[in-house]
Amino acid sequence: MMEIPGVLTVQRAALLAAFVLALVVVFFTDRPAGRWGTALRRRFVLGVPWGSLITLVGVLAVYLFVQGGLDHWNRPLTIPFRAWSYFYPLGVVTAAFSHNGPGHLIGNLTATAMFAPVAEYAWGHFPRGRGSTSFGSWRTNPYVRAFLIFPLVVFVAAILTAAFALGPIIGFSGAVFAFAGFALVNYPLVTVIALVGSRAARVVYNALLTPQLTASGHPAYITPWWADIAIQGHALGLFIGVFLGLAVVRNRPSAERPSALKLWTGILLFGIQQSMWAVYWFRGGETYVLYRAVGVALVVTVAVIIAVTVVASDRYILRDTLGGAFAVRRWQTGAACLILVAAAISGPAVPYNLYTATDGDLPGDEISVGDYEVTYAENVTNGMTAAFELSALGETTTVKTSGVIVRSRERGIWTTAVTRGRLAFDGQTAVRVGGLDWRDTVYAVRDGWATTQGGTAYRVFLSHNNTARVVHTSEPATAGPVIGGRNISIEAAAQGFYLRVKQGNESVAARLPENNQTVTLDGLTFAREKQNLFVEYDETRVKIAKREQYQ
Repeated sequence: MMEIPGVLTVQRAALLAAFVLALVVVFFTDRPAGRWGTALRRRFVLGVPWGSLITLVGVLAVYLFVQGGLDHWNRPLTIPFRAWSYFYPLGVVTAAFSHNGPGHLIGNLTATAMFAPVAEYAWGHFPRGRGSTSFGSWRTNPYVRAFLIFPLVVFVAAILTAAFALGPIIGFSGAVFAFAGFALVNYPLVTVIALVGSRAARVVYNALLTPQLTASGHPAYITPWWADIAIQGHALGLFIGVFLGLAVVRNRPSAERPSALKLWTGILLFGIQQSMWAVYWFRGGETYVLYRAVGVALVVTVAVIIAVTVVASDRYILRDTLGGAFAVRRWQTGAACLILVAAAISGPAVPYNLYTATDGDLPGDEISVGDYEVTYAENVTNGMTAAFELSALGETTTVKTSGVIVRSRERGIWTTAVTRGRLAFDGQTAVRVGGLDWRDTVYAVRDGWATTQGGTAYRVFLSHNNTARVVHTSEPATAGPVIGGRNISIEAAAQGFYLRVKQGNESVAARLPENNQTVTLDGLTFAREKQNLFVEYDETRVKIAKREQYQ
């Protein structure tokens, strides 16, 4: 049923009215009499979390003006803004603030809007220390803390999550987890409520964006949902936030710190809900391995360590006889454990990110666009992950890949921009390349014939500036059963598709007929009817192939 724009507008207005009315009713029912504003002004300049607002505006500005989202809201440029390696500093700097698309952006913005103010409130624009004065130094100046220090710390934390993450990450989620980690050690249950609030905000946003949705079952090409999570970057961001939060919460009297039960519960709920247990490995060939039990055990263990570290006393558990030079306090033991875990998470990224793109010839015939080379190849060694060998849990980084390959020697980029499976499902896809001041698009197109034997003969085109070029042809596909002692196959070539009939050591070939036409080879007659191909022999007619269909 067709959706009527006027009806959708009414639904949006009704939703907004209901939301505003609910807030008004709650406000007057609670009758805060200025308590809310007083609490905020006690910690924020003019009661506003300025650092969080600056962060939100900055991330949005990167999407709009750096990635080109202002003119291409649904098609931002992403390849040059990923953290490919240390040899491409632009990607390391921009990756944490760039996003794959509007859904990715809005998700991180709503999460930031929920977690960042909690973290900023815990830190505060005004010093907590007894006897401290707000304008005693630049470090305690509320305006410096609000407009300079908080945004600067966020910037540095975001860069760290990009610099010490495995693979070409993109997105602000590492910094979001840093906000959450900071907030969790100070206000664990409030942070869990903020997590729920973030999800609720996404639901409201989607309801306003699409008030009415009509859906039905249809084929879809998907990868496992957990394979799209940058778990290592998320964990690193969380630990950065926890370490910064410890510096704040440990300076408070023990009576003002949250209990171990609240901390453990809050961290555990957050970790489970945010899928921090989804430890996985990419095996190659679009195959992923999920280590669910290991991941859940890690979340439970880390939650215990953080909780104990926050509430532990300052009493010594190890003290030497040399004047206390090697004295270790209880909470420092927990902090040391957290440092070891964080090092184990981020350490492998250092050698892994010291690679660059391979310099050898690309497989296949490439198209050059600026400093990029675009081609298509199958079952080739990934030119980035194979540059430095790492292994864990019996897996390896040396993997084979198939699909549309993009390389830039200048930027040290080598990536499978579109997998073979994705292109086979979609039939056509756009690959966007560019830099800070330019962007361009190369289109990858596949066409083929799927045989009744299960094989497919296909070609892949790359199109740029209205010029298309065949860059890959598949192996021949066996078509149908043996008929009259003859084997039939379909072959893909740059000029089109061909039928080959083989009997013994002899074979003949001819171009696959056009629609409503026939061709005869060695006594077999082949007829094309729209998207179907039939063979006729001795009063027998068999369907042997169908034009490949795409979603």
